[in-house]
Amino acid sequence: MKTELRETLVIGAGAAGLNCALHLPAGSDVLVVCKGGLKESDSFLAQGGICVLHDEGDAESYFEDTMRAGHYENDPATVRCMIEHSRATIDELISFGVRFAREENGELAYTREGAHSRPRIVFHADCTGREITSRLLSAAQKRTNIELRPYTTMVDLLFAEDGCCGAVLRDNRTHELTLVYAGNTVLATGGVGGLFAHSTNYRILTGDGVGAAVFHGVAADHLDYVQIHPTTLYAKGRGRRFLISESVRGEGAHLLNAAGERFVDELLPRDVVTAAIRREMAREGSEYVRLDLSSVRGGERTLEKHFPGILRRLKKEGLRVPEEPVPVVPAQHYFMGGVRSDLFGRTTAPHLYAVGETCCNGVHGKNRLASNSLLEAIIFARRAAEDIAAGSRATGRAAWDIPPRRLAAMLRERREFVTKETHHESE
Repeated sequence: MKTELRETLVIGAGAAGLNCALHLPAGSDVLVVCKGGLKESDSFLAQGGICVLHDEGDAESYFEDTMRAGHYENDPATVRCMIEHSRATIDELISFGVRFAREENGELAYTREGAHSRPRIVFHADCTGREITSRLLSAAQKRTNIELRPYTTMVDLLFAEDGCCGAVLRDNRTHELTLVYAGNTVLATGGVGGLFAHSTNYRILTGDGVGAAVFHGVAADHLDYVQIHPTTLYAKGRGRRFLISESVRGEGAHLLNAAGERFVDELLPRDVVTAAIRREMAREGSEYVRLDLSSVRGGERTLEKHFPGILRRLKKEGLRVPEEPVPVVPAQHYFMGGVRSDLFGRTTAPHLYAVGETCCNGVHGKNRLASNSLLEAIIFARRAAEDIAAGSRATGRAAWDIPPRRLAAMLRERREFVTKETHHESE
């Protein structure tokens, strides 16, 4: 078993993990690991866009939209922090090379999604997450102080008397274990979609960070707050579902029942739309409802310009769009619960941070407002990095001498815990 010493260990290479690494001091030693390939994160899959405060007069309506979508279970201070830092975040992403859509006059183009009272979402076609995360990844690959290590699974977290001191990692190809002792550890392991039979998430996202934290007594909140996305392409069998972005409905697409009738306001919050779809499916005894793209404003021109990836996929599936309605069904999409964290990503365990979908900082409440996820992940990942930089540049040496016998016992306890607490797949 190998051992390594690092200043900061970041577990997860999605938008949150990468942005955290990029904002750590240039002279610090950072290791970023991820379970799959460097592009196998849900950040790459995000279609719709990323929210931003449209203008100063939008602050209260943006705040109210977020709170209302979250059933007012959000933390108001965290929501206001996100909104306050949104414009600077978009500007910084542009400095990284992110190419957001523009109007003919060169100004940023904005779209609207469900539960938003006005357009305040910037985007890049229908692959905003890929555009943002690929730019962050490219920037991280150029940093000499950041090592990116794919196909590496976190087996467990390591703890000493003064808090978290790193993690046990396994190389997925050689199965070799490595003990990484770190002054600070950041959990950015994504969500829990891989535990569900039908999900828009990568199958490798199985709540590893949350599970390890809970096992070691780190506080977690709202583990039952799982968001179902109303519109994914209907398919039989298991596997990752293809998401049809809420932006499509924001541009005018209608949900229809078997009789061709609208049965819900398509721009209500996701949980409300999902409930309406399920009621309609139960009433009809059907396995899906239909998404009519012929009502999109601007017709096929808008679809080709704003949603080229979705259009290609639907045509590849043999669907004649926009003339033919698309069969859609709700599927697991996002996890609002997670490891409890504050405005700087700090958990209840010293030297352990949680950012992105792994954490629960109160932004989303009981139901996430569309396109707040990328913004929240990027902002609070940066704040976590700034908090780490302001503190000790520790390297985890205090934990270097964990007795091998104690380490073996820790790993055995962890395996027994995971076996006993195996999750049942659900819809």
